[in-house]
Amino acid sequence: QVQLVESGGGLVQAGGSLRLSCAASGRTFSNYAMGWFRQGPGKEREFVAAVSWSGSSTRYANSVKGRFTISRDNAENTLYLQMISLKLEDTAVYYCAAAHAPSPALSQDEYDYWGQGTQVTVSS
Repeated sequence: QVQLVESGGGLVQAGGSLRLSCAASGRTFSNYAMGWFRQGPGKEREFVAAVSWSGSSTRYANSVKGRFTISRDNAENTLYLQMISLKLEDTAVYYCAAAHAPSPALSQDEYDYWGQGTQVTVSS
């Protein structure tokens, strides 16, 4: 089992920045590729970003490319999502997830464990 707890969400103005964190416990963090997903109001959950278990490879949704950066600290068992130039449409609950695989995974079906989510609200 892997337990995931997100933090760092909040209310921010459009154009602002936030950094989300995801603290992992349980099994060996570095054995899992990690990802961020989000679910906006009235929308289905969607892929945001993913990172390989070593941290050397990353993937991003087109909607966040150039604005969001995913990273991980395997020594601290923590996943991050740095978000800049936030837009109204970035408003969502953000979830971190763990996939027992080496490479970044884009599909939700590839993930084995999920956090409870953290709310990000971007205001005008």
